[in-house]
This record gives sequence, C-alpha cells and structure tokens, in this order.
Amino acid sequence: MKKRSKGFRSALALLAVLGIVIAGCSNGSGEPEPEADASAAETGALEAEAAPEPELPKVAFVYIGPPGDGGWTFEHDRGRLEMEKALGITATFVENVPESADAERVITELAQDHDIIFTTSFGYMDYTLNVAKKFPDVTFLHTAGYKTAENMSNYFGRNYEASYLSGIAAGAATKSNIIGYVGAFPIPEVIYNINAYALGMQSVNPDAVVKVVWSNTWYDPATERQAAISLLDQGADVLMAYQDSPATIQAAAERGGFAGGNDSDMTRFAPEAYLTNPIWNWGPYYTKTVKDIMEGTWTNEPYLGDMADGMVDIAPLGNSVPEDIKKLIEDTKAKIIGGEMNVFTGPIVDAEGAVRVEAGQTMTDEVIYSTDWFVKGVEGTIPK
Repeated sequence: MKKRSKGFRSALALLAVLGIVIAGCSNGSGEPEPEADASAAETGALEAEAAPEPELPKVAFVYIGPPGDGGWTFEHDRGRLEMEKALGITATFVENVPESADAERVITELAQDHDIIFTTSFGYMDYTLNVAKKFPDVTFLHTAGYKTAENMSNYFGRNYEASYLSGIAAGAATKSNIIGYVGAFPIPEVIYNINAYALGMQSVNPDAVVKVVWSNTWYDPATERQAAISLLDQGADVLMAYQDSPATIQAAAERGGFAGGNDSDMTRFAPEAYLTNPIWNWGPYYTKTVKDIMEGTWTNEPYLGDMADGMVDIAPLGNSVPEDIKKLIEDTKAKIIGGEMNVFTGPIVDAEGAVRVEAGQTMTDEVIYSTDWFVKGVEGTIPK
C-alpha cells in the first residue's frame, strides 16, 4: 500500500498558520492600530478552520467464527476494538467466513473498498495471496501463514510457550495419568502445541500420557463436546482443547474433571474445573501495524510475537491449581521470557522412540512450524 501511505502521511500534518507582517498604519507610538490586530486574528482563525481532517485508512477483518465464540475470534475482535480506540478508526469485519473459495470472494469484495485487510485464519492464506496480487495498492496481513508478497505479510506468536506452562498444570492435576486433548485439525500449529503441552506435563509427571482425538473443527460446540466425552470415557480426568468453544471445559466439569481451553481466558465457563490455557493479545500488534502503514514505515517482514512482547500469555491459573505448582509455572514463565529456557530444547524423542532433537540442541522456528510428528508420551495418529 505504498501509494496510499503517502496520502496518509500528508493528511496527518495540519496546515501551518502564516505569519502576518504589519506595515504602516501606526498611531505614532509604533503600535499597530486595533483594526490591524483584529484582522490578523481573524485571518489566522479562518486558516485554522480550513485545515483538512486527517485521512484515515479503511480497515477490514475477516473472521473464521463469530466474535462471541469466547476464544480465537473473540480475542481478534478485542484487538480490533483496541486498535479502533487508539487510532480513531471504525473498521469493518465479516464473521463466519469458511476456509474455502468463499473466503476469496469475501476478501476480493473488501479489497475494492478498503486499504488494509487482516485475514485471521490459517486456511485463508492462499486466498489472501491471490487477492493481494490483484490489488497491489491494498495491504494484506494474514494470521499464522507463511506466504508473503510485496503488499502482504503474516503474523503469529509462539503460543507453544504458554502450552508448555499449561501442560505443567495438567500434569500436576491428573490422578489417572491420562490427559485428553481435543485437537482442531492435524496441522503443524496444533501438533506443535500438543507437543509443547506434553513436554510441560512430563516435566512434572513423566508417567502421564496425552491421548489425542481430532474434531476437524474450529468452532462446533456439539462436535467438540462429543470428542471430549470420548476422551473422558477412556479414563482421562484432565482435558485440553484447541478450538474456540468452551465445550471441552464444560464436558470435563460435568464429570468432575479438570480442563483448559484455548486462545482466551475461559474461567467463566467452568470456574471449579478450569486450570489455564494459552491466550492471545492482538491489540498492540493491530494498532502498531495500522499506524506504521499510515506513516509509510510498514514493511512486509513477517512478525512472530511471544510471551516476552506480550502477544502470547497464559490465562490466570484456576483455583484448583496448588500454590506450589502456581509458583513453578510463574518461575518457568520468567525463564522463558528471560531467554533462559526454550521449550523445544533437546533431548526430545518422538512417539516412535527416535531422537528428534539432540541434548543441548534447540528446534528452529522453521522446524517447529513444519512439525508433523508427536513427542514421546502422546498417543494418537496424525492423518496425512
């Protein structure tokens, strides 16, 4: 959006009030006549009134679910509202857009009348890229993807850091040593979060295992509830979910178990059963990105946030988490933020017994974001 950014920059500067040189018309004392003062003041006021209002960009968001889902879309929408308040912008959003050709239609329609478009689900990546090529003067930002163009970038965060911490709470809470995980889709984003969760669990309870079932949904409470019940029937007494609904937490509460959700603080849905889970804070990123585009300083360099910059965090720990475990989680969080610890540092062995990461070695971002295998202690299949 390089062409439009110039307009935004110039619109942000108000017209300077011209100075007026008063000549002649003296009363003999060297002071200007009263009429001259009035004329100068009037001229300045008229010029100030004529200053144009700053031109603001037209911003749009494409959501996979409804803002009221309580999870992923809820947090993106909170970020949108924070950006609007900070910059005085009223953005457009379209909810419940499927990850299909229909997404390309929606994005295309928005691109015809907007300057900046955020597409907030992994499955929108190729559709966003297709539209970006057709609208070079529009800036596109895509969540969780990896493809870029001159006018398109992507953004995400290391939410696996918080998944590891959530796993500590789960490993300490289980009595059956069976923890159930309702995965959304078998994509790297979900797989590496399951792995991080299992590694956190094993750090306090090496005897526990994580059983995985796939819902193949992002937001379908009925399907996600059924998947959760299937894990409870297998003996799980702690559940975790990587979807946007609280269905898994509610199912665990009905059986007297514990659980965590995803993306947002879900304490309110089952306070006594709630442990914790990773959460997102998108507002600062949305505000800075739109401001950078307005000022012409934006680049298409991908952005990867983490716990250190606040894009990723862990939800408040539930009442059922013991004080010593709360302290352990807080201490571990401090080490992650301080760079003393990386959750994917070896030795790491996969579910088949093969060493994937040698002792002292750390997985790179590229390797993490292409993960297609489970760590030891995770039971389940990864459909191809």
